[in-house]
Amino acid sequence: MSVTRGAARAAPSYADTIRRRVLMLFAGGVTLLTCIVFDILTGPALLGIGDVVTALVLPGQADTVVAVIVWDIRLPMTLMAALVGIALAVAGVAMQTILGNPLASPYTLGFSAAAGFGAALAILTGITLPVVPWLTVPLAAFVTSAASAALVYGFARVRGMSPEVMVLAGIATLFLFQSLQSMVQYLAAPEVLQAIVFWLFGSLLKASWDNVPITFTIVAVALAALLPDIWRLTALRLGDDRAAAIGVDVRPLRIRIFALVALLTAGAVAFVGTIGFVGLVAPHVARGLVGEDQRFLLPMAALCGAILMTGASILSKLISPGSVIPIGIVTAVIGVPFLFGLILRGKKHW
Repeated sequence: MSVTRGAARAAPSYADTIRRRVLMLFAGGVTLLTCIVFDILTGPALLGIGDVVTALVLPGQADTVVAVIVWDIRLPMTLMAALVGIALAVAGVAMQTILGNPLASPYTLGFSAAAGFGAALAILTGITLPVVPWLTVPLAAFVTSAASAALVYGFARVRGMSPEVMVLAGIATLFLFQSLQSMVQYLAAPEVLQAIVFWLFGSLLKASWDNVPITFTIVAVALAALLPDIWRLTALRLGDDRAAAIGVDVRPLRIRIFALVALLTAGAVAFVGTIGFVGLVAPHVARGLVGEDQRFLLPMAALCGAILMTGASILSKLISPGSVIPIGIVTAVIGVPFLFGLILRGKKHW
């Protein structure tokens, strides 16, 4: 009896667990804020912290050049990095949850490759929209990413929306659009090929006050639509049968979440290009910090994704002073060690 009581006292209570998870979220928020500040501070133009703070808080009293650099160049890039990180990380969590697969992510299931094909095709053909030409490539990327999601959904619906079929259809879609990307690159002239490759690398240099609000709106709408299903997603981690036994209608839930994942992914990559590993690594980091409860996992994953993207943005400017390395390269370099570290930890979440 005494052993049982001692074990009960040693085990953390539910209140302690909740308190620890809230503390983790707070620490993640502070870390993200720090990364945002450092990202705005770094860049080819060496600005003092006082000048940057003055430009952010009192733009009317700041030097004109400093205010332009901070508000028109660096701040949109930083905000876009955070938004893309949030979108890809949340999409990764949702995808891994509905498919029950730790390797599922918007990148590994072909959505990002499809966006890359759409952008490459738009660049190759030179077609532009009449009123808003700057939206041509992002819109092409958005449409083809959504089309890849529809393709995966169509195959899965024929076979009953099972996770296995969705994963296999996603992998097939990935190879299909990667092949189409290669074909477009082969057909492109050298100068066009350079533009295509630069887009595929993924870069925040395309961020501006024209497209940041669009990405923000897409992310906000998708997250708002995702919130009512948080409890159902947590229940789905118990397995389809158990989730159905406690009242979760699994198939409509999987369809609904799949559509939101497609929207998040398309909105994330449309303006910045292909970004890999964020949607795969950030969910695993968040899961290791706060567990499987989606009430904490989704916001923690969003914070981890934003931290990973803003951190990669900082590194992209520090690695090569005077220039900015495409952030897609940096996220891949960061993501691989993270993934190896998670594997070596041997902590089994699946």
